[in-house]
Amino acid sequence: MSVSVWILGDQLISHHPALRKAEAAFRREDVNVLMIESRTSAERYPYHPKKLVLVFSAMRHYADALRSKGFQVDYRQAADFFSAIEDHCRDYKPERLYTMAAVNKNGKAFQNKISEKLGFPVTILENSQFLSNRFNPFPDAKPGQFIKQERFYRQMRTHFDLLMTSEGEPVGGQWNYDKQNRQPLPEDIKLPGIPHFDPDPLTQDVISFVQQNFDTVGEIEGFDLAVTQQEAEKVAADFIQHRLALFGTYEDAMRQSEGVLFHSKLSPYINLGLLDPLDLAQMAEQAYLEGQADINNVEGFIRQVIGWREYMAWQYQRLESEIFKANMWGFDRELLTFFWDGDTSMNCLGRVIKRVLRDGYTHHIERLMILSNFCLLAEINPKAVFKWFSGLFIDAFDWVMVPNVYGMGLYADGGHVSTKPYIASANYIHKMGNFCGDCQFDHKRRVGENACPFNFLYWHFLLKHESALKENYRMARMVYNLKYLDGDERLKVRRQAEAFLMFDLME
Repeated sequence: MSVSVWILGDQLISHHPALRKAEAAFRREDVNVLMIESRTSAERYPYHPKKLVLVFSAMRHYADALRSKGFQVDYRQAADFFSAIEDHCRDYKPERLYTMAAVNKNGKAFQNKISEKLGFPVTILENSQFLSNRFNPFPDAKPGQFIKQERFYRQMRTHFDLLMTSEGEPVGGQWNYDKQNRQPLPEDIKLPGIPHFDPDPLTQDVISFVQQNFDTVGEIEGFDLAVTQQEAEKVAADFIQHRLALFGTYEDAMRQSEGVLFHSKLSPYINLGLLDPLDLAQMAEQAYLEGQADINNVEGFIRQVIGWREYMAWQYQRLESEIFKANMWGFDRELLTFFWDGDTSMNCLGRVIKRVLRDGYTHHIERLMILSNFCLLAEINPKAVFKWFSGLFIDAFDWVMVPNVYGMGLYADGGHVSTKPYIASANYIHKMGNFCGDCQFDHKRRVGENACPFNFLYWHFLLKHESALKENYRMARMVYNLKYLDGDERLKVRRQAEAFLMFDLME
């Protein structure tokens, strides 16, 4: 008598719930672990090769770790999940299948149909990778009910007792130190390095496999990411020691030569299950208690982990079917071709896109205030933006990209996730980064020769959507500033923006 446990590729948890469940009812030698590399899934988007190498290498290392613990692992490469499961069941003849629920809605729907197709019991355990599955702060929230991220964050922080006093108040007297975390990066500041890992023979095999079998977008050379739990833990420890102390202060800053700065770059490892979000939040809290980092930096990181990340996962579970097809603005333009090579005269966009093509990563402000900001102002179809983000970022999965792109990045959902569209002119990019000094465009010019496209597109967006935007209290100041544009200036803005939008002059 045997039982099988199917572990998904983004569920590389050290003590997997499905394995624990199977071992409680069966002997270890009777437990067969199934892991699947699905070609269909690996070709779903135009993936960055480093994303595929990261996932496949982490999966294969995880399988080897299970084998070293005495588990029988059936590791399959197949056209799709179901054919692999069918073949596994034919070869191993399990009496039951255990698995943990996928986060992706399509994956979860597929899991729910397996039992009927296979003809024997399938136990689907609740996903344990998210704190909002361990504690849902608003279990009775209706689909259309708007819950602010700040309110969600406070509930999560209170429940998990992070940076809280014994009286149930926030340490330091404030819940949120975001106002202290908007500093531009000093030119003379020394940036800490981040850990790099030379590919071992297994990872080298994966690199060759990806090169030979998949059409990808981006550079595979220089792969140096963590692919095991032990390596991911080293990255986490290094962040706590070397970058947490200035994480919050400079989390909104940008630099044209660097895409990490004081950020953690832990998201790909959390999203694969190699690191636990609560463990990371508690590590940061301990650093504060030991005097290694000030409250604004530690609170900012904890808010990213248990606030932002969990809020997005929670919103995805509630709203995915509504958000995924949202296009409030009615935009239908495709991505400009420079998104695939970074070849544009706009220095900020070009450098950030080339960084993504090289690394599969850049930090969240560049994602929001350069990439998404431009796509919103340039009226790009949300589905095209979603596919690009989903394919090219090493930490991308549907649950994080659907609410972030359709909601926070493009406001295509009309406000289910975010309270306002995150748009900005070149002034913000100049203030928070050093891109503008090396750019042929003038960040101060609204229209005319060499005017930065972020400027005339920004004002064009406000003019075009003024009636809708004035209803949003957080946009009131931006809309109010339209009064400083006289009729002639408005006409120039419209003409220059419409010429850009019609002819893609930046390509």
